[in-house]
Amino acid sequence: MLHHGDMFGLVIDSSSQIPSDLADVLGVDVVPISVTIDGVAYREGVDLTAERFYGLVDDPLPEIATSQPSPGEFLEVFEAAAKRGCTEILCVTVGSSHSGTFNSARVAAEMAPIPVRLVDSGTLSFGITACLWEAAAAVDAGATLDEAEARAVQLAPEITSTFLLASLEQVRKMGRVDLDHLQPDQADETPIYLTRGEHFETVGSAATIDELCALMVAPLPTDVPIRVGVCFAAPDTLPYTEGIEALLAHRPNIVGLTRYRVGPSVAAHTGPGTAGLFFWPAT
Repeated sequence: MLHHGDMFGLVIDSSSQIPSDLADVLGVDVVPISVTIDGVAYREGVDLTAERFYGLVDDPLPEIATSQPSPGEFLEVFEAAAKRGCTEILCVTVGSSHSGTFNSARVAAEMAPIPVRLVDSGTLSFGITACLWEAAAAVDAGATLDEAEARAVQLAPEITSTFLLASLEQVRKMGRVDLDHLQPDQADETPIYLTRGEHFETVGSAATIDELCALMVAPLPTDVPIRVGVCFAAPDTLPYTEGIEALLAHRPNIVGLTRYRVGPSVAAHTGPGTAGLFFWPAT
């Protein structure tokens, strides 16, 4: 259990996909992303869990949209932290090139009753959690908030993800990333993508679950300590989740292996059939 709560507040947005038990351990407040399904608006993690989301989306996929939290929603969380006795807040958000969430947090920070340090993670999904996790660990080890903020900023460009998408239909519909030019030559194979910051590439393609899992873990280093987050999306992606976990279970350089659920705000952009992992250097 971290013991920063008497002085420092930690805030993140729900597109980080941070598991609720990890948020509790780290003492993190989560600001929900809004997800609209066929015209009905929900708040991720509040009235729309991942389980409920996957029950609502089927083939064909409904119309899905996401929108960033308002400045008022961030301000409410900042004010609650101040009332608990926090004297400063570190807030990490999804990358500003992907969402207006950072700007909402910036506006709220200007009205907050205590100083708020903002970190634009430059990344998506569990990569945001990685930034805050390392910052929280630094604080717990005795770092100042300046040092913790610097750790999050330093880590952001080092966070790497490898993943597959069962279908590009939803990716094309949402229009955030163009991956069509990275498709494999073999129509019966699924490509594995690697992303670090704004950089995308393919690391190969394969046809079987075992081969695809092996491709997803291939870029992980074996000679430096790392943390890994393995995703579980729609129920039929579980074989990928378990396959990746089995391949990584006994690697001595992995100091933490966490399973997280791909929730509504991310699956809205990637589709329900995503699988993969994030990894980053651990301190």
